[in-house]
Amino acid sequence: MKVLAVGDIVGNIGLNKLEEMLPIIMEKENIDFVVVNAENTSSGMGLTIKDFNTLLRMKIDAITMGNHTWGKKDIFSFIDNPKLIRPANYSKGVPGKGYNIFNCNNKKIAVINLIGRTDMNILSENPFTLAENLVNKLKNEADIVIVDFHAEATAEKIAMKYFLDGKVNIIFGTHTHVQTADEEITENGTGYITDLGMTGPKKSVIGMDIKASIKRFVTSLPERYKLAEGEAIFNGCVFELDDESLKTKNIYRIRM
Repeated sequence: MKVLAVGDIVGNIGLNKLEEMLPIIMEKENIDFVVVNAENTSSGMGLTIKDFNTLLRMKIDAITMGNHTWGKKDIFSFIDNPKLIRPANYSKGVPGKGYNIFNCNNKKIAVINLIGRTDMNILSENPFTLAENLVNKLKNEADIVIVDFHAEATAEKIAMKYFLDGKVNIIFGTHTHVQTADEEITENGTGYITDLGMTGPKKSVIGMDIKASIKRFVTSLPERYKLAEGEAIFNGCVFELDDESLKTKNIYRIRM
């Protein structure tokens, strides 16, 4: 079983790059299951119905979100789509699902979306205790558990790796838009990477226009948020699971 996780889609440039590269990568790498983080897809913040429908036309199994889940009001019209997963540790009672279970190759795959609390400026429940509760619940419901931890702090993501080591099959981080070079298979067979990176404008500051970004840092004055243009980059990671033990036996980054 091979799982492809694709880093944060940023703007139309990222969406177009995904549409172009996904079929090629799936065929070349013999991918069985695809997870994509889409919280920055529409103008860099949120997800519109138009862009969501574009994602649905691709061979994507699960679409995760993050701190910009509610960035576009369209979201409320399709938040209950079974492919869409928002952070599970948002406040109780908000619409949508924090996890879902999918069928693939006669296996049940649970995908959980969590959001970090360090430097995120989002009020959320404790991702560690909630993750523990969900994993215990899913023991008898899913064969494979995948976690997208959408968080700013590398320390928080690494702590989650150790916290869930051996209890889930795959953990990957999203949000920072910079691919980390620390992919590993833990002692207990969990595939992990701190951040997948982004699929979006290559010549940018994490997807943002360079001049606008520099002006904000130099002057400390507010500057209109503007997405960068030009060539795109594709970032993701492939996790290969053993067909019997379902532990991760191989992991490698994709950067194109």
